[in-house]
Amino acid sequence: MALDEGRIRKPARKLGKLIKRMPRSAGAEEIHDFRAHSRRLETVLHTLSFDTTKRGRRLNKRVAKLRKRAGKVRDFDVLTEYISDLPHHDSERQCSVRLLEYLGAEREKQANRFHKAQQRHFSSLRRALKRASKEIGRIIQPRGDGRLNGTTISAMVAASALTTLSDLRNPPRLRKTNLHEYRLKVKTMRSLLQMAERADDQPFVDRLGEVKDAIGEWHDWEVLVSIAKEVLNHEGGCRLMEELRKKAAVTYKNALALSESMRKEYLHITKLEPGRVSKPAQPSPSVLSAAAALAA
Repeated sequence: MALDEGRIRKPARKLGKLIKRMPRSAGAEEIHDFRAHSRRLETVLHTLSFDTTKRGRRLNKRVAKLRKRAGKVRDFDVLTEYISDLPHHDSERQCSVRLLEYLGAEREKQANRFHKAQQRHFSSLRRALKRASKEIGRIIQPRGDGRLNGTTISAMVAASALTTLSDLRNPPRLRKTNLHEYRLKVKTMRSLLQMAERADDQPFVDRLGEVKDAIGEWHDWEVLVSIAKEVLNHEGGCRLMEELRKKAAVTYKNALALSESMRKEYLHITKLEPGRVSKPAQPSPSVLSAAAALAA
């Protein structure tokens, strides 16, 4: 296997199409696609050192700004879905309605901000994405003039993957204070490995996706609990708040278990007692295979 040119160039092409077709009131799926391809493009630009050029830095800055705007819209989409799917008792229906009304109003506000930012950068961003897609294609194609070629780029991507793989070993112990930050490392590793041909056949890539989603779900519930505390600020007990806290606790337990299981199975890291330091261990063959596929 080797680098998949289509996968590497896809984020830039896909973002160009999404920006062109994005309606004023973008739906949850469109917002999700925009964020996912934005993050992947940022990984590609950084891995290929394209973000070190003036043009690359400008593109990266614009994409990151819009991604963050889209992220705020996405948050309220997900939180609204969570509340809607909860089984409600009559005693907590009023609290549910109040919370849903708040989430809906905030979603509309953030969607308007995203739309305005998108329109402001529409023309220049589409041109920049087209140029970036062509430039990325030239970078990863074999050359005979001494410039970067496909083989060299494969080695660069593989080196980035190995560095990120080392980052996945830290912190030694996962907990609430660092689990969401750890998710960023998981996302980066998965994005790098997905640049290879037949990346979907790699078990390690699938496991990284499961861990990423589990941590993300837990963090969303924590955010929802925080918002509910402000919106449902009434005296006495609230059954809805109790339900939200329970869901946050359950999803945290699941996210932590999946993360530790992945680290144990694929990175050969075991849960340590406080004060103990883990010894470096060789990753599993599945991990080395996924990383080697990038440089093949």
